[in-house]
Amino acid sequence: MTDWLGLPALASAHGGQIDGLIGWMHLFMFLLFVGWGGFFVYCLLRFRRSRNPVANYAAVKSHASSYLEVGVAVVEMILLFGFSIPLWAARVDRIPAENQALVVQVTGEQFAWNVHYAGPDGKFGRADIKLIDVQSNPLGLDRSDPAAKDDVTTINQLYLPANKPIIVTLRSKDMIHSFGVPEFRVKQDAIPGLTIPIWFIPNVTTAEMRTRTGDPEFQYEIACAQLCGLGHYRMRGFVTVQTAEEFQTWMTAEEEKLRAQESNPFQ
Repeated sequence: MTDWLGLPALASAHGGQIDGLIGWMHLFMFLLFVGWGGFFVYCLLRFRRSRNPVANYAAVKSHASSYLEVGVAVVEMILLFGFSIPLWAARVDRIPAENQALVVQVTGEQFAWNVHYAGPDGKFGRADIKLIDVQSNPLGLDRSDPAAKDDVTTINQLYLPANKPIIVTLRSKDMIHSFGVPEFRVKQDAIPGLTIPIWFIPNVTTAEMRTRTGDPEFQYEIACAQLCGLGHYRMRGFVTVQTAEEFQTWMTAEEEKLRAQESNPFQ
């Protein structure tokens, strides 16, 4: 399906449903284009001036066009109620339980993505706007909070385990941004004052995708899909999908860095 649509390589469990819907919509629109285009050409020839020099006020008595319009409406309703709404509901209303998923907080700002993981305790630490430092603490994380001591943060680097539900809670510090990863078939605006969850299951690791694409430098990219200022073009983040073991190794290494910093804060 993705080949003839020209979509990026698929790397999420739900993406096939979205590709299928996009495929049906394109097919339907193509049929509409051919059908209405053919009807337009027919009308130009059938009712041309040389054949009908005098207007016929009785008009056409056939109801064929009305039947076609009803048929188009029926197909549109099938696409909307049979495909689109159920798919939308699955993405919005059926978010998995947090204890069965990895929950990551992602906060957009001009012009970066701040990523926040809860530590081994599974609790996100308290943040305070007064503690925000663009260079050292962009999220304003309060490390004096016991729940925050083991929290891991990164900038523009989102690490995820493959084949596990991921819940990304989106926020924004300044204006509307848009979190989009085409290969995962996810895109959601991050709006100031709101916390918006999205979820997906990545099922192709970065290493596997590099093999599939033949590109040893391939990276999943978080592209801000909402114009957010003069530096919008450089608001890029990257997702690294790893096996469960690789992800745990990375997380353990980050936790060790935190412990080293805590024991020697002036290092």
